[in-house]
Amino acid sequence: MSDTSTRRLQVLRAIVEDYVQTREPVGSKALVERRSLEVSPATIRNDMAQLEEEGLIVAPHTSAGRIPTDRGYRLFVDRITEVRPLSRAERRAMDILAETADDPDATMEQTVRLLAMLTNQVAVIQHPQHTSATIRHVDVVPMSAQKALVIVILSTGKVEQRMVTLAETPDEDALHRIGLKASEQLYGRSASAVPIEVKTLISVVEPALQPTMAVVAHAVETILESGRVDRIIMAGTANLAKSGGDLGPSIGPILEALEEQVVLLRLLHEMQHDRRGLSVRIGQETSHESLQDTAVVAAEYATGKSGGDGAKLGVVGPTRMDYGSTMSAVRAMARYLSRILSEG
Repeated sequence: MSDTSTRRLQVLRAIVEDYVQTREPVGSKALVERRSLEVSPATIRNDMAQLEEEGLIVAPHTSAGRIPTDRGYRLFVDRITEVRPLSRAERRAMDILAETADDPDATMEQTVRLLAMLTNQVAVIQHPQHTSATIRHVDVVPMSAQKALVIVILSTGKVEQRMVTLAETPDEDALHRIGLKASEQLYGRSASAVPIEVKTLISVVEPALQPTMAVVAHAVETILESGRVDRIIMAGTANLAKSGGDLGPSIGPILEALEEQVVLLRLLHEMQHDRRGLSVRIGQETSHESLQDTAVVAAEYATGKSGGDGAKLGVVGPTRMDYGSTMSAVRAMARYLSRILSEG
């Protein structure tokens, strides 16, 4: 990376950090006064003009200063290579939580309240509702050309089914073998346990049948997903009111989306963690109109000794967020919660 590009990233970082701290658009004069960038105001103005041309910062209304765009925040977040450690006070608060945890449901409630306090955002935890049902049998029945019915029978006697479209049309015997192999691999598996290890499942059939087995595996996974009813535990919604200046009239739709829960559950399920063990969606990346003025930071936690079902906890707040501190708190809390639940 050239010196110019490096300096431009430093200017972007300074704008993000100053805007998060002050809530005021940041101008070149303020950067010169508050930052040791060791370049002239004219150079900084040129860098800001280039950042604006690249869509990373923007001038709100007629202000002389600039604020980060969603793209600017995204580049800033992606450049955070080290998530800072928690402070001694934050670690102590989490230690107290671990020491006093005696009931999983109460632990969830305490965890989400503590995360809301640490981040000053809305804290959310995806709480899987486990079922004792297990997979008893899987069958695949041909229905018509390139159509088949995937049937899952649970230990409770409940029967679930889903129609699938196949790229090719294996004969009835081949579909029967696929069903038997799927049954062998998935027998006794908790109906709450998703996702399914598709690569493992397709490896037990001959190569010609692997594409069909993959379709069947995804169908079984969809059936299990539709039968698993998670809920969201939430705390700190009052923190949104403190961010009213950032969210403006969109705060109403945001609260409605949070109350619906299904929006958050879908979003949390879709979010995949990165090399830092975190997932961050900013603005329109949330893929929901009501949340386009927010950012969501989430991490996965283990729900029990066996590792859990990929449940997540995280925070929702305005895009003008202290990402470094928030990412640190979310990741640490996920690790603490995993430890508490695995030891319980």
